[in-house]
Amino acid sequence: MKWIIALLIGLLLLLQYRLWISDGGIPEVLHLQQEVTTLEQEKSQLEERNNQLGAEVTDLKTGLDAIEERARSEMGMIGKDETFYQIIKTPDTEIQSTPSP
Repeated sequence: MKWIIALLIGLLLLLQYRLWISDGGIPEVLHLQQEVTTLEQEKSQLEERNNQLGAEVTDLKTGLDAIEERARSEMGMIGKDETFYQIIKTPDTEIQSTPSP
């Protein structure tokens, strides 16, 4: 009878070792769950970026307004009957005040 109890205790210890320490145990499962969560977040960010780029591509293919806006902002182009004015800011001059006596 004692050897059956010793065998059962040995099996219990073996199963506990496999559960907590060996490969495929609880620590590895927790690590993999955390990695899955991180990858899902990254995937959702990339999907959002792809959606934005897809909308921009569609807009550029179909609409002239987007092409005109991009030409103005990125290339500095102007329309046919438009006049371009460039305003140059001058550095502010420092005013030194002297205390009155």
